[in-house]
Amino acid sequence: MSKAFTPTAAKPGVITANDLREGHNVWMCEDGWTGDPALATVFEDEAIAELAMLKAIGQANIVVGPYLVEARRGPNGPEPTHFREAFRQRGPSNYFHGIQAGKKEASHV
Repeated sequence: MSKAFTPTAAKPGVITANDLREGHNVWMCEDGWTGDPALATVFEDEAIAELAMLKAIGQANIVVGPYLVEARRGPNGPEPTHFREAFRQRGPSNYFHGIQAGKKEASHV
């Protein structure tokens, strides 16, 4: 398990989880959960983030595996700072073919 992340004004964070029914990545927003990471609520205060995490954990009928991850403020909303979260934002992979959603297949010579 990775080290717990504590959000600050200099290093804000967002809460992400997996949708229980679909298995897709979702992000906590003001009115629930969204599949659009740009709409995620950004947390800069540790106490507020902790309360939001407790709320997320209490929604086990909606999401699984919620966790707080570092993000940065981008021109279109929160952006990931770690490759794992960037990968999660691109959507599901086509595991059979090894192709990330929205990416073209590399030609094999």
